[in-house]
Amino acid sequence: MGASASIARVMGAEVLDSRGNPTVQVTVVLDDGSLASATVPSGASTGDAEAVELRDGDRRRYGGKGVLNAVRHVNELIGPALTGLLADDQWRIDAVLIELDGTDSKSRLGANATLGASLACARVAAQACHLPLCRYLGGDAAHILPTPMLNVLDGGIHGNGGPDLQEFMLVPLGAPTFREALRYGVETYHALRELLVERRTVTNVGDEGGFVPVLSSNGAALDLMMQAIERAGYRPGEDISLALDFAATSLWHDGRYRLEREGRSLSAQEMTGLCREWGERYPLVSVEDPLMDNDWDGYAELTRELGDRMQIAGDDLFVSNRSFLVKGIAQRCCNCVVIKPNQVGTVTETLNTARMALAAGYSCMVAHRSGETEDTSIADLAVALNCGQIKAGAPARGERVAKYNRLLTIEGSLGEGAHFAGRAAFQRKR
Repeated sequence: MGASASIARVMGAEVLDSRGNPTVQVTVVLDDGSLASATVPSGASTGDAEAVELRDGDRRRYGGKGVLNAVRHVNELIGPALTGLLADDQWRIDAVLIELDGTDSKSRLGANATLGASLACARVAAQACHLPLCRYLGGDAAHILPTPMLNVLDGGIHGNGGPDLQEFMLVPLGAPTFREALRYGVETYHALRELLVERRTVTNVGDEGGFVPVLSSNGAALDLMMQAIERAGYRPGEDISLALDFAATSLWHDGRYRLEREGRSLSAQEMTGLCREWGERYPLVSVEDPLMDNDWDGYAELTRELGDRMQIAGDDLFVSNRSFLVKGIAQRCCNCVVIKPNQVGTVTETLNTARMALAAGYSCMVAHRSGETEDTSIADLAVALNCGQIKAGAPARGERVAKYNRLLTIEGSLGEGAHFAGRAAFQRKR
């Protein structure tokens, strides 16, 4: 792409995500003929402070979930504002989007509109430069393939009828390469299905591709995963470890955390104790959102107690936002930040948050959403950041597998220059 390559057209469209709900797709065309699109995912378990995902609210269309207003903002407001800008000036493009919206929460244009435009601009610029998106965003230093965190049991609001906790993940950190790590995870996923069939338990999958069995407790789900690892021929804790996403805000009722499957409710201190107990019983390397999204004091205490033995990942607490991360750093809350571009609404803001986290000694986990698309940008983002962790769901459902397949392609293209994060991604830094 030469210095004169600029944005000629920006077009928005309403398409569907993996749950069959409308979402925004943006296509950007440059004056040299380059063209690329980006499609925005949607979350079900969301933090209160996330950037606003603009929905129409018209119950006559898609139950009110249509995004025609966000698409109109792309076509009528964002397109004209970006036309003529240099495609490779991502900072300027995103600054225009932020100024055009004019709110802290992207509530005027919708974060689904701004992110779609921001990401499509990055994609088309990378294409015009004949670079993979990971190298366009991360430069020549982008070479670390992330350790995948594969959600193999769905619960909470992602898997109604399943366990209380939202995600039970396999972490194949003992593999020598990303390709082998993915194989470890896939084989264990299939071994898990065999165990469920033998138990005459349903093998339906949830929003993120994990199985949704009816089990007696959350501990029983962890036991089942341990059995699946061994059945697949791997060593728990050596080849494959475990990770959890509590999505604890959704468990909060009347001042307590309710674990319905186990018929008990817990305080914040007891939730910390539960994490400690499971960390002693299982090879648990990461717990995400183990407390509700405004319990800063609770997170500080939990991190003091457990941060030296496992990763404490903040998703709803930080919502990929620098201002919340600054607060977390000051109060020593968590030691990992979950990175989701649609929580803030532009590529630049996403990169800034992640880079601040890494500079402060936090780990970063690039993550998908429960309402996903075939867009594979988060795979490139994880490599661009060299952050070493990605959470993209089960090795099932096309919108999840697309991310893993993209990482296989990146690994192949990097050749001997590729480095797999493996166990090093979970070494405690704070």
